Amino acid sequence: MQVRFSKQLYGHHGWSDHLSVGGGLYHEPVAQGQTSGELMPQPTIDLQDVLKHLHGGGTLDQQKMTEVFEAMMSGLVDNTQIASLLSLLATRIPTTDELVGAARVMRQHVTHIPTSIPPEKMLDTAGTGGAPKTFNVSTAAAIIAASAGIPTAKHGNRSRTGRGSAEVLDRLGINLDASPEVQARCLELTGTCFCFAIRHHPATRYVVPVRKSLAFPTIFNLLGPLTNPAGARRQLMGIWDASYGQVVSEGLRALDSVEALVAHSHDGLDELSISAPTTLWHVCGGDIEQFDISPESVGLETADRSLVTANTLDDAVSMVRSVLNGSEQGPPRSMVLLNAAAAMWAGGRVDSLKDGVGAAVDEIDSGRSMQTLEHLIAVSHGS
Repeated sequence: MQVRFSKQLYGHHGWSDHLSVGGGLYHEPVAQGQTSGELMPQPTIDLQDVLKHLHGGGTLDQQKMTEVFEAMMSGLVDNTQIASLLSLLATRIPTTDELVGAARVMRQHVTHIPTSIPPEKMLDTAGTGGAPKTFNVSTAAAIIAASAGIPTAKHGNRSRTGRGSAEVLDRLGINLDASPEVQARCLELTGTCFCFAIRHHPATRYVVPVRKSLAFPTIFNLLGPLTNPAGARRQLMGIWDASYGQVVSEGLRALDSVEALVAHSHDGLDELSISAPTTLWHVCGGDIEQFDISPESVGLETADRSLVTANTLDDAVSMVRSVLNGSEQGPPRSMVLLNAAAAMWAGGRVDSLKDGVGAAVDEIDSGRSMQTLEHLIAVSHGS
């Protein structure tokens, strides 16, 4: 594939809409209308050979996937071929090479958070979305992990459900428009920040029309959680389908994760469930171990999923707040405890899920988790 750059002048564009990392199928920033005299990039790359290869059952090596995604992220591929590429890739599980090649390009194009905290100490709890929605469990788990001393850069965005991490944190009082510099200050002063994806992934605007037109998850659902703007190398990553567990784990290993847990519950959630067993893939020291856990195995009770499902944004906000301030003692608390335990395990704070549950209980009941949220709210506004 030969990349040819056309001789064009490109004007400035504003961007709207959003990319959601976790909490549902997600969108990227979309270009608003052109002003007079602006010229958009012309497609100068033909992916026909790549598409024919994929249509015939072939796969792409890491170098070829890097070339293809670099072309897409540079606005050099037309929408029809982007749609064909994403659709062909969605008919099967991506290879590790394909996932890693695409993720490396996404990472190169991300707007970074300029923090002095080493990435090998940093945790993210973003999942893929695309699964049934409960409430903002990974967001609450991230705050608890941060209160336990794990630097946590929570990557996320708005959701089609209207109950994504961005909507909930906004309602709780966090400044979603904080600059990367303010986010860095949040990380260093409070132990956590919210990485609002629309501020960090400008290059994904070129695939917006296609992503919005497709009615199924694509490889981009897997890529969002792999492109943390603070460079986090510790991860709790829920996935919408267990079929992706092994390749995502291999991808995390290839992308130099220090420790990660990939999760899919037997009742279909992209998080650890208290309504059914959960399959986990533990990535650590170059090894990948797969196993199942149940709520009872870590001292929690099984509960019906309806008891941890928010129906409105107000419900979701109330559930997150009541879990963090300790007033909630029922299934929503147990759901967050289980996921916070996994986050603390991936973050290196504990050595097992059972120990993590005990540590999460202590963070909530001591008041430290709610204090962390309140501190984050203040610093995100410049206090």
